[in-house]
Amino acid sequence: MLTFYVRILFGERPYWWIGHSGLFSKNPPKVQQFLSTCETGPGSPSGHAMVTGAVWWVVVSFLASFFHTRTGSKILAAVPYLLYAVFLACVGLSRIFILAHFPHQVIAGLLAGVLLGVFLNRTVPECRPLLFFFRFSLTLLLGALLMHGALQKIGVDLSWSISLAKRWCSRSEWIRMDTAPFSSLNRDAGVLLGLGLAQYWKPGGWALPWVPRTLCLALSSIALHYINSFPVPTVPPLLFYSLFFLKYSIVPQVVMVLVPGFVHLLTAKPKRE
Repeated sequence: MLTFYVRILFGERPYWWIGHSGLFSKNPPKVQQFLSTCETGPGSPSGHAMVTGAVWWVVVSFLASFFHTRTGSKILAAVPYLLYAVFLACVGLSRIFILAHFPHQVIAGLLAGVLLGVFLNRTVPECRPLLFFFRFSLTLLLGALLMHGALQKIGVDLSWSISLAKRWCSRSEWIRMDTAPFSSLNRDAGVLLGLGLAQYWKPGGWALPWVPRTLCLALSSIALHYINSFPVPTVPPLLFYSLFFLKYSIVPQVVMVLVPGFVHLLTAKPKRE
C-alpha cells in the first residue's frame, strides 16, 4: 500500500504509462519517442519546468527592475515577464509533446519553479562562509542516502521508475544514468559546493563592464556545453556518482572565477605609473 502511495506521489511518465497501464492493449496508439523522452526518474512534478521557472525568474525580475529604473516605463518592464511566460509555455509544451510528462505534472513544475524563484530571489546566500555550502551539500547527499535506506527497509522500491523506463523506452541507449533521481540530487549538491568554492576563491566576483560581461556569457556558454557533454564512466556506480558530483562542482568555478578572470586579464587597462 505504501508503494502505491509513493507511485501516486511521484507520478508516472506518459511514455511508459501507455504500455504499463494496460488500457491500450487492443489498440495501442502510435507514438514517437525521442532521446529526451526516456528519462528514468518519476514524472511529477516536471523538473525541467521547475528549474526553468526558478532560474529564469531571477534573471527576468532583474531585467524588469533594470528597465523600469532606467526608463520608468512599466510597459517596457513588463516585456521580460511576457517573454518569460512564453518561454515557460514552450518548455511545458515540449515536455508534453515528447511524452516525458503529463500536463498536470508540467503545471505543478511551473508553479513550484516560480515560487522557488521568488523565494531564492529574496534569500540569495551572498557572503556565506565555505562551511555553509559544504554543510548543505553534505546534508543533501547524506539525507538522500538515509531516506533511501529507510524506505528500502520498509519495502518501498525507489527504483520502480528505472525498471519501467528500461522496459518501455524504444531504444536502450536512450536510458542514461544522469537522468536517475539520485543523479539530479548529486548534480545539485555538486553545484552547491561549487558555489561555495567560487565565492571562497574570489569573494564578490569580478567587476566587469557590459561588453566584457557579454564576452563572459559567450565563453561560459561554450565551456558549459563541453563540460555537460564530457562523458563520465557509468561502471561502477560509485565512480559515476563521484565523478558526476565533481563534474558539476566545477561549473561554478568556470562561470564565476575562471572565465571572468580570463576576460578581466584580456580587457583590463594597464595602470599608469
